[in-house]
Amino acid sequence: MPPLQLDMPAPSGQQLKAARLAAGLNQAQAATLMGYALQSGSRGGLQSRTWQALESPTDERNMQGPVFAMFLLLTGQHPTHRLAPQTPESGD
Repeated sequence: MPPLQLDMPAPSGQQLKAARLAAGLNQAQAATLMGYALQSGSRGGLQSRTWQALESPTDERNMQGPVFAMFLLLTGQHPTHRLAPQTPESGD
């Protein structure tokens, strides 16, 4: 079976924030889901400076398209695909 091709352009910060909010996640939860580091925030909670930068309209960093596709898959928001558990094939 050939690899799955997901044509997913890099999201803008606004698109990433909208997807995070639609998933019901705060920035720290979204960062943890995607493996980004968390730091102690100035107000005592955990935060992800990386995730904040990715959502920022003034920062030049963008999440790569395939990473955004994985975020959408993990949160059930991908427009054409969904994750499903594999089932053992007969005879294996």
